[in-house]
Amino acid sequence: MSFFTWKDNGLTSDCSSLDAMASRFEETASLMKKLSQKGFKLKKTPKEQLIIHPDPKIFDQWGFISEEKPFKQLCLIPNDD
Repeated sequence: MSFFTWKDNGLTSDCSSLDAMASRFEETASLMKKLSQKGFKLKKTPKEQLIIHPDPKIFDQWGFISEEKPFKQLCLIPNDD
């Protein structure tokens, strides 16, 4: 399953005002809602939060790069023979 690690440290570290921080949170919340509507899910592990999607094509359409191990990614490439 395609996934990437969600890290929120520094989400607002470059903001210069409370309004800028609020806008950043609103933008992030909007993105999270859109991802959820498209079938993305949150998978929590003891050490990290992963955003996953069962369909690698949809994952790729969003421009995400899967953090799956290379051999797992190769299994997803269709064989046209």
